[in-house]
Amino acid sequence: SLFKLDVTCNSIEHQNWNAIWESSFNPIVVSKRCTIKAGFHKNLPKTKYNITIDPKMAFGTGHHQTTHLMIESMLSIDFSEKKVLDMGCGTGILAMLAAKMGAKSPVEAVDIDPIAVDSTIENSRRNRVSHLIDAKIGDVSIIHERSFDIILANINRNIILADIESYYSSLNSGGLLLLSGFYDMDIPYIVKAAEKYSLRLLS
Repeated sequence: SLFKLDVTCNSIEHQNWNAIWESSFNPIVVSKRCTIKAGFHKNLPKTKYNITIDPKMAFGTGHHQTTHLMIESMLSIDFSEKKVLDMGCGTGILAMLAAKMGAKSPVEAVDIDPIAVDSTIENSRRNRVSHLIDAKIGDVSIIHERSFDIILANINRNIILADIESYYSSLNSGGLLLLSGFYDMDIPYIVKAAEKYSLRLLS
């Protein structure tokens, strides 16, 4: 064999995992304009956009730097009547924010994980925007022959590099592609791949 593998297993006593999660989930405010909180958070100051989530097992509470940076970037963009895709939607935070910012209905939210799609559907109902969001299970192949003004992809470097041609094909002229989920050192690789399709780095 090429290497030796040692495995150690430990049993963890059952605990009230919901209580542990609640005790560690603090509400966040991005740029003083968007609050992300759980349903049990009460009496918080109101911001322009308020999103309540129950992440379950899906990625995305707004605390991760990649999600926070995406929200920060979105808040500087005019989403009014823009056709929007949230690729790798997780809990649906970005799709819900786009909907609340006036994106054209429906905002399309796609994830390969059924738990993430269920979470997006539940959270969109909780935020009263379910009629504005179309959440689907799938990968980039399901957006072929579709067109968007803004594509949001908070995934990772390898998926971005593999799918950037599809993003380009589905992006309307003058459209915006917002990417996150990678390290600073990955930027040159992503920029180089994007330039093959005449996509220009704006910021």
